[in-house]
Amino acid sequence: METFLEILREVLKGIVREISAYIFRKNVLEHKKTTLRRRKQKGGSQKNK
Repeated sequence: METFLEILREVLKGIVREISAYIFRKNVLEHKKTTLRRRKQKGGSQKNK
């Protein structure tokens, strides 16, 4: 029973390590911008057709 718990603990440790590495990669290394970009306003007068 004790060896089963040790194996289970090691498996859970590996899963947690993989999940935390995935989250770290997504948040830190990809540098995605979280704010939406605003469209640039065109200068000058605009005529409607």
